Amino acid sequence: MVSDVAPGRASGLVAMTDKEFKRLSDFIHTEVGIKLPLSKKVMVEARLQKRLRMLGKTGYRDYFEFLFSAEGLDEELVHLIDVITTNTTEFFREPRHFEIMTEQTLPLWRSQHGTGRPFRLWSAGCSTGEEPYTLCIVLSEFASRFAGFRFNVMATDISTRVLAMAQSGIYPEERLAKMSMDLKRRYFLRSKDKAKRLVRIAPEVRRIVDYRRLNFMDAFAFPEPLDTIFCRNVMIYFDRATQERLLQKFCTQLLPGGFLFIGHSESLTGMDLPLRQHAPTVYRKI
Repeated sequence: MVSDVAPGRASGLVAMTDKEFKRLSDFIHTEVGIKLPLSKKVMVEARLQKRLRMLGKTGYRDYFEFLFSAEGLDEELVHLIDVITTNTTEFFREPRHFEIMTEQTLPLWRSQHGTGRPFRLWSAGCSTGEEPYTLCIVLSEFASRFAGFRFNVMATDISTRVLAMAQSGIYPEERLAKMSMDLKRRYFLRSKDKAKRLVRIAPEVRRIVDYRRLNFMDAFAFPEPLDTIFCRNVMIYFDRATQERLLQKFCTQLLPGGFLFIGHSESLTGMDLPLRQHAPTVYRKI
């Protein structure tokens, strides 16, 4: 997700021109779907300063000459996306979704499939891992009540930086503010250095999640169709046409009767999709 806050421009760098910014924003929109209006120019300049220093570039023009070269397009895109995106999340964010899963969608799935195969879920745009690990906790709690229930969790993001953080499973204690003490004790380990106020998700939970890098703008297909997709607070950074194309891809990956959860600030109104609303921001494939 793109932050609105950035430090001032470093001294000695010539400001990025509006023309240069438009070329960059058009490129980012084409490659990863994110829209960067002109109001984000100062933020992008500030975010790129460290990258320019690391590459030994003398200014933004020098950087763009590299970025748009054959070598740059091959090597730099991942780093550019890491620089311009930031991720804000927490465990059990938008908690009503997890209640709907526990009370409605999982019992419905179990009544239809029993223990014949694992429940398959995708956390799309997983950021630093709080969402997929929350889902693992919810699914583990459900499995503790219903013998034979099994599940697989896949999690993807475009940013290699946040995927590395997710795989480490280490978080500040305050990210667990919405979680009961019982769940904290069962699923987290506290740092031996209590002054650091860090926790780590238990290794048996970390092992469940299959993390992968994925660009939503690329063609993608998974070996097995999915029962549920979570893609929350990601599509707000895409324009309407990009959102609809992405949702069509999601529908292709989702089994009939499967569920899609989106963010509370997002809407599918007016889109031609094989989805019917089940609850606010929860849709079922028809």
